[in-house]
Amino acid sequence: MTKKLLILLFFLGSYFLHSQNLVWRTNMTDAIAISNELGKPMLILFTASGVPDNLQNEVFKTPDFAVWSRDNVVLVKLDLSDNTADDSDKEQNVKLKNAFGVQDLPEVCFASASIRKNKTTFSALGKIAYKPGGAKVWIAESNSILHPSE
Repeated sequence: MTKKLLILLFFLGSYFLHSQNLVWRTNMTDAIAISNELGKPMLILFTASGVPDNLQNEVFKTPDFAVWSRDNVVLVKLDLSDNTADDSDKEQNVKLKNAFGVQDLPEVCFASASIRKNKTTFSALGKIAYKPGGAKVWIAESNSILHPSE
């Protein structure tokens, strides 16, 4: 009986550890406000349907990424294939993709931004795509972009 209970607790613990919910913002204005309020840069994921899911599966769905992202960035997901987005959001997302020089999807851009007199100014910190090696390798590369002097 004790063995069954321990096995059950192990599986429940694993499930809850792996199912940590990430909060991805999809509205850039809200993301900028939260980024500035928290003093954290934005991690902007440019994606679309049908793109490879290595980055999602090997990095974003890991507990390491959940902890790291909570402490370091504001998550923003801009889905360039989202048919439910209104035309102004679609146009904004394409403009941002072009402004950040994103070529292949999925790709992540780190940036901060400010809004003054209804004009948004972005400060690009760097870009990163999928890196083989899992979450730890990807996070290390991201840290070198976010904290270049360390």
